[in-house]
Amino acid sequence: MKRTGLTLVAALAFSASVFAGGTQGNETKSAARWDASINKVKLSRYLQLTSDQHTEVENICDYFQGEMSRALRAKKNSDEKVRNAVYGNLKLMKQTLNEKQYADYVRLMAVTLRNKGIDVAQK
Repeated sequence: MKRTGLTLVAALAFSASVFAGGTQGNETKSAARWDASINKVKLSRYLQLTSDQHTEVENICDYFQGEMSRALRAKKNSDEKVRNAVYGNLKLMKQTLNEKQYADYVRLMAVTLRNKGIDVAQK
């Protein structure tokens, strides 16, 4: 049981790095440095998307990247705009993915956001 848990943690950590599109080098983890880019090919393989889903997920990822860029550049209510971008992304993905794919995506998103220093919890 312990071995299975460790394997799961390692898989999630690896997936988060794949999802984020690579390492950030020696930079500190900062929301301002993450441009919200997502490696769509690796995400597609990880979630085992159909061709229709792949196209839709690509569009959602592009939209999310634009929303995150605007939110992080905002001078006022930046945290709220980041939260709205993330929850908007999750809402669109829920409509596109099946239950298992969506659960995997949510875990991946949570780990990625935590690794990038982004807190989207309601305050």
